Amino acid sequence: MAKDNQVKAPTKKLNKAYIKRYWQLYALIFLPLLYLLIFKYLPMRYIILAFKEYKLNIPLKEMPWANVKGTTDVFKYFKTAFKNIDFIRALKNTLKLNLLDLIMGFPAPIIFALVLNELRFNKFKKVVQTIAYMPHFLSWVIIANLVTQIFATTDGLFNRVFGTAIPFLSDPSHWVGTYVGAGVWQSFGWGSIIYLASIAGINTELYEAASVDGAGRFKKMWHITLPGIKPTIVVLLIMNLGYIMGGGFERPYAMKNNLVIEACEVISTFVYKNGIQQLKISLTTAVGLFQSVVGLFFLLTANTISRKLGERGIW
Repeated sequence: MAKDNQVKAPTKKLNKAYIKRYWQLYALIFLPLLYLLIFKYLPMRYIILAFKEYKLNIPLKEMPWANVKGTTDVFKYFKTAFKNIDFIRALKNTLKLNLLDLIMGFPAPIIFALVLNELRFNKFKKVVQTIAYMPHFLSWVIIANLVTQIFATTDGLFNRVFGTAIPFLSDPSHWVGTYVGAGVWQSFGWGSIIYLASIAGINTELYEAASVDGAGRFKKMWHITLPGIKPTIVVLLIMNLGYIMGGGFERPYAMKNNLVIEACEVISTFVYKNGIQQLKISLTTAVGLFQSVVGLFFLLTANTISRKLGERGIW
């Protein structure tokens, strides 16, 4: 026991000395943690609304459990959602659009970072980087207006210049392509930053040794750069798979129109329409909970597979 006390005493002193020395770091992280607590964790208590009958003038604890004809059925609103044709359509569209975003959008920043890394003129490289980053700072309202001005069927810039009448925004299949393309354009430059940082951390001696062995740029890229950023790629892929049932509200809402409603209605717009506009709070809470559970399943599955394949994963 005496030995244990002797070990604990120096440990406590070290912890106090560490906190005293680096208290600024803990002060910096305090506000983000406070934000997460107030806006992310405290609202979680309202998840129970998915299993209750929402009443505006009744406290949360006193709200009755969901029921059907006087009989308690806490899964009432989950069943209601899956019987709703609009929700099924929104679910299919969410999966479809997010999968296309993943297939087309995920490799784009990787390829862009690899190309930038091979550029030798630093001034030109900086200009290209700045131009590529700019769309990230535009809101989706602005981007949607730009897309409309360029790709409108009758008076869009593209169709005027080329003398065509391609229905980029009025035909569902063309709209999906335009939607995914706009997403790739908006995010690939900003997304490349983390890959460029990862590339910067690769040991330059590896490139020098490869040059001595006669390797060209492509072989260096394939055998040194890509393996060097592989852990970063895996972690970001896992995180992206976690959002396969998610997606933001601004982009689909800003780009949707009544002509392609069958292709542009997603879960986030379904929740807005039913929850905010029609006050179906219990129904949309059930939808949101289902969305989160499925997203968590994808995240855990991808992380487990990556660890079994020898990668670190995200934990």
